[in-house]
Amino acid sequence: MNTFSIAIHGGAGTLVKGMMTPELEAKYKAALQLALDEGYKVLENNGTATEAVEKAVVVLEDSPLFNAGKGSVFTATESHEMDASIMDGKTLNAGAVSLITGIKNPVSLARDVMEKSEHVFLAGEGAMQFAKELGYTLEDASYFYDALRHNQWLEIKDTDSFQLDHAKKKDSKFGTVGAVACDKDGNIAAATSTGGMTNKKWGRVGDSPMIGAGNYANNKTCAISCTGSGEFFIRGVVAYDVACLIEHKEMSLEAAANEVINKRILEIGGDGGLIAIDTKGNIAMPFNTEGMYRASKSSTGMEEVSIYK
Repeated sequence: MNTFSIAIHGGAGTLVKGMMTPELEAKYKAALQLALDEGYKVLENNGTATEAVEKAVVVLEDSPLFNAGKGSVFTATESHEMDASIMDGKTLNAGAVSLITGIKNPVSLARDVMEKSEHVFLAGEGAMQFAKELGYTLEDASYFYDALRHNQWLEIKDTDSFQLDHAKKKDSKFGTVGAVACDKDGNIAAATSTGGMTNKKWGRVGDSPMIGAGNYANNKTCAISCTGSGEFFIRGVVAYDVACLIEHKEMSLEAAANEVINKRILEIGGDGGLIAIDTKGNIAMPFNTEGMYRASKSSTGMEEVSIYK
């Protein structure tokens, strides 16, 4: 039997230890542990990698601690615009949604785009129409309201600043969430979900829903979910870049992931991290920031839940 494993992240960035109370740290670790266990359970019960990454991301979206689903940040118009993507490494099928509102679990809608439409990427009103046709119920705005997120927005509203949740300007951070998994059949998948940037304008879209930039999976190489300064991850085509180094330079998963995060993305001015997995169940979780909410578990007995380096 193939080694099966899963890795998840809840964002990377400036995680100042002084701002993190022991109580809050315990909450984050418990939320990561829950998502990890739920995703791993799917693999244990012979589920597919795609099912496992969706399940893990749904748990993270349902937590107000992370900038995705329930915990999404506020845009310039005091609304929420969410993005998500999912990709199956066996078939290279993928689904993504962007600029959606009121959807409790954007990752599930992304999976429906992959499996129930002829398309890969739906955005805005069209994505919402697709959701309605599938019978999705829309959550009231109050479901997504979080006092901390609202305060973050109040501090910069009516200004031209926007804030990546892990930006150095601010000693608080919440990020994109994601999961990568390898199932018992040796198939891999990746999923990523985010609420974007605080005070973002003009329908800004980051790397999270972009296949090849913030999310990618291919059984030939690896599955990747990214978190960081989206504009740079898009320019660096980060997720696909890792896969390319493995395919064309024959680098190991660890070496390729480190090359991209600790060298290539830094060279163009980006910061962040990623989680990666290959068909042998190997995991890499590099980041070039102070911390990254992350967790991983494998059928070999390895298990980790970490925040700082």
